[in-house]
Amino acid sequence: MTQPVTIIMIEDDEGHARLIERNIRRSGVNNEIVSFQNGTDAMKHLFGADGSGVVQKGNALLILLDLNLPDMTGIDILKHIKENKYLKASPVVVLTTTDDSQEIKRCYELGCNVYITKPVNYENFANAIRQLGLFFSVIQVPPAAT
Repeated sequence: MTQPVTIIMIEDDEGHARLIERNIRRSGVNNEIVSFQNGTDAMKHLFGADGSGVVQKGNALLILLDLNLPDMTGIDILKHIKENKYLKASPVVVLTTTDDSQEIKRCYELGCNVYITKPVNYENFANAIRQLGLFFSVIQVPPAAT
């Protein structure tokens, strides 16, 4: 039996977080969404008190990651996730306002699965998130390391 995928959303803009969640739900995805407004809290959740990541052993996660956080960069979080044996198989979707080609390249080199630039235009952003929700409904998340 496969475990349901938990969506981890790391997004400091509360308005964007609500918009993302609303459009994921509109797409028919009812998975649990655990939200964090900063990198510190997200890292504690993902890696646990000892920092090893063993707390996520056997958990199926899909991570939505903003790059521009108040306390650390999303790039650093992505790097830690992809270097951790318990988390590296978790798909990471970068959702950010940055469309710098070097930053996009860096994210893919570090192992992000999808990079989505948040349009400033509300309708375009909502449409991108709806499409992301459809993606979630068909993606198969690999089992976590045991």
